[in-house]
Amino acid sequence: MTGANATLLRRALMACVVAFAFAFVLVPVYRIACEKVFGIKLDGAAQESVGFDVDPSRDIVVEFDTSVNSRLPWSFRAEQSTLKVHPGQITEAMFYARNDSDKVIVGQAVPSVAPSAASIYFNKTECFCFTQQTLAPGEEREMPVRFVIDPALPDKVATLTLSYTFFNNEAATERERASASLAAGAH
Repeated sequence: MTGANATLLRRALMACVVAFAFAFVLVPVYRIACEKVFGIKLDGAAQESVGFDVDPSRDIVVEFDTSVNSRLPWSFRAEQSTLKVHPGQITEAMFYARNDSDKVIVGQAVPSVAPSAASIYFNKTECFCFTQQTLAPGEEREMPVRFVIDPALPDKVATLTLSYTFFNNEAATERERASASLAAGAH
């Protein structure tokens, strides 16, 4: 092995190590960004296992707002525009996404909760926004969100808005299309 080849091999191995470390770090970085920047708690599974006492004397209106970035040819909607829930009650809302293009596309939903000061009381236990969504051409998918509102939500807050914007994950879309092309070429 020549010196140039050995240097190239070391650099390639270092790039692999750095890429692995970067991928490993993304999950906690995403969690920190959601919780500290956007005020969205992602530890809902722990909350669900501990559980809240349901407060049947109080109703909270949860509004759902959906949008799609202009670079993503999808339709996206909530089954209902609003739900009335009791704090502490585990609730499921249904959303639908459809790929309106003639190509496979990978999308990623970015959530937000308003008012932002109350968002720490909104706990998602299951959400399509936790992972990328791959839709084939014309495919429509049901996407549930399961959440619970902490009964400690201040009394002055009677309405929360859960918003989602779907974006095209262009890098993942290209990888998905390349994999499909390779698979089609192998047959």
